[in-house]
Amino acid sequence: MNTLQLLPIPHLPLIAPGDDLGLIIAGTLARNGQALQAGDILVLAQKIVSKAENRFVRLSEVSPSARAMELAAITQKDPREVEVILWDTVEVVRVRPNLLIVEQRNGYICANAGLDHSNVAPDEAGLVLRLPEDPDASAARLRARLAELTGQRPPVMIIDSHGRPWRLGVTGVVIGLAGLKPLMDLRGRPDLFGRKLLHTEVNLADQLAGAASLVMGQAAEACPAVIARGLVYEADDFARARDVLRDQKVDLFR
Repeated sequence: MNTLQLLPIPHLPLIAPGDDLGLIIAGTLARNGQALQAGDILVLAQKIVSKAENRFVRLSEVSPSARAMELAAITQKDPREVEVILWDTVEVVRVRPNLLIVEQRNGYICANAGLDHSNVAPDEAGLVLRLPEDPDASAARLRARLAELTGQRPPVMIIDSHGRPWRLGVTGVVIGLAGLKPLMDLRGRPDLFGRKLLHTEVNLADQLAGAASLVMGQAAEACPAVIARGLVYEADDFARARDVLRDQKVDLFR
């Protein structure tokens, strides 16, 4: 049976554009007296990855398009923010006052294409933060960098907080992944009474993302990195977070 430990990595500095995130994490671990172990999984909040990759946008430099103005009138959002949301949008899924649900360019159905204000910068800076351009690639690069610096090559997960159409509240979900298979296929396995499971696939990555979010927090906790230790998983050098996305042909909510 799994015995899972979720270990925060405290004392990470505020991340700035161009920072070597792998070097910062490795150095912070060393200063904390922590070390990555075989079998560990590194779970990171999306914001520190986006900051290191300089995904900031200054709203004062954005000129909203006609489409952004149209959607802003419905949602009552800043037209400049709506324009930035559209930069990362493949399809607008739902529009209501104070609500803009889209398919983000990497396939995720989420509010505002993941655009964020919280824990980004002081309000007077007028900055918003986009998701990483390719979170799976970001996870793979960081995994390789940690192997170079620490001798350990842990799976890396980049997570974000998403809502769901059938539940209240947000929960952590994986948006970038390298090194582990995100789905556990239990179809064909027997239950307690020998009956074979027919449909059960477990989203291991999202379950871990939700658990790690409890340690990270959502406000001023300043804990954007967590080590998951003890979890049994299947290694996979070719897996991606996109592997958990439901094909639109079987998406009953669009």
